[in-house]
Amino acid sequence: MTAHAFDLVLRHARVATASDVFEADIGIRAGRIAQLGNDLPRGEREIDAAGRVVTPGGVDAHCHLDQPMAPPLRMADDFETGTRSAACGGTTTVIPFAAQAKGQSLRAAVADYHHRAEGRASVDYAFHLIVSDPTPTVLNEELPALINEGYTSFKVYMTYDDLKLDDGQILDVLDVARRHGAMAMIHAENADCIEWLTKRLEAAGRTAPRFHAHARPMLVEREATHRAIALAELVDVPILIVHVSGREAVEQIRWARAHGLKVFAETCPQYLFLTAADLGVDDSYQGARCVCSPPPRDKANQEVIWDGLNDGLFSVFSSDHAPFHYDSPEGKKPGGEEVAFRHIPNGIPGIETRMPLLYSEGVLAGRMTLEKFVELTATGPAKAYGLHPRKGSIAIGADADLVVWDERELVLSNAMLHHAVDHTPYEGMPLRAWPGLTISRGEVLWDGQRFLGRAGRGRFLNCGAPSLLPRRG
Repeated sequence: MTAHAFDLVLRHARVATASDVFEADIGIRAGRIAQLGNDLPRGEREIDAAGRVVTPGGVDAHCHLDQPMAPPLRMADDFETGTRSAACGGTTTVIPFAAQAKGQSLRAAVADYHHRAEGRASVDYAFHLIVSDPTPTVLNEELPALINEGYTSFKVYMTYDDLKLDDGQILDVLDVARRHGAMAMIHAENADCIEWLTKRLEAAGRTAPRFHAHARPMLVEREATHRAIALAELVDVPILIVHVSGREAVEQIRWARAHGLKVFAETCPQYLFLTAADLGVDDSYQGARCVCSPPPRDKANQEVIWDGLNDGLFSVFSSDHAPFHYDSPEGKKPGGEEVAFRHIPNGIPGIETRMPLLYSEGVLAGRMTLEKFVELTATGPAKAYGLHPRKGSIAIGADADLVVWDERELVLSNAMLHHAVDHTPYEGMPLRAWPGLTISRGEVLWDGQRFLGRAGRGRFLNCGAPSLLPRRG
């Protein structure tokens, strides 16, 4: 019996990478790409891509799954439902957050998060850290050791009472990032401005979901972005500003870049496809579905974000999937009540829709090249967080994580999605494409109709040094 050269050959692919688009067969052996070329030898299994576009599996480098919450709140997606949804939307690697609670050791947070993920993920995953209590033990012992063990990125917050750090604490954490070669991510919003505005709105009886946007105008993001850049400049360390929403924060990042500072940036679908009007134009509670921070802005700011995606301002396009049921006492109606905007849990679902939205409205609408799409959804995030070239590329030796795209007209509805959330903010949106196949390490997880993966097949990934950072001598 003749042994096959490959476990799987994906034939007649229009292969798209961050730098090229070319026709090729893809030969896969032992879960990795073994050969690219024309007329490859037969594989044990053959799939004909029939000239369809094939991109690297998506890397969603900013999502929240089963993150510990104070009762009664609970995220709708755990690692099983969240990674199932990711796979059906073309994402084969996710990086959620091991979040430290104040008073908790960072290592205990990591151990708890491994427990939550164990045996549940169907795609590969890594962890970012969230540092909310930078004690001397965390700064001098836990964080350096965890970076050395492959947790090479962490997030700090400038807002939210249970997470925010003051400037001195941020400087301490950035210093650890500089000395140990980690990527520091910053949620940049001015907490004191938000609190002051919130109290004034509450005093005037303006507590409907739409006033969430009034309490977080662009200037609170602009000021915090400016301050984050200044803190990073003082320590002399690169930073990555997450979920940038619009023009004023973008201008700060462009200023920093023009002055030679290594400031990277991420944005998300909600800043391309939603506006403040989605939070409500009256006092209806329906807008709670779209409460996230920073909030969506206006149509003009959507154009600013599109420009930043195309001209290199943004390195990463993430979902910031933060899944809360709308109609649930554990979600957007805490305890079963319609609450003031201050108390609505922040976040929207998007782990499955991230790539189809950008492919449809970016690539197929003529707003973005295929190469740029690949860079933003796969290669860029893999590089930013130390997973490249194993992830985010179609190259010999890389994991065989691939998406075959079906270009067809469809209307997005929550009923077609595979998350555990009771809504999508993009309900009714016409799309031009959806993944026809999602392949993870050579295994078909989504065939265009059914999820074929299984909980527990996803592997934990230790991250290397982020390749956006300067080499340490």
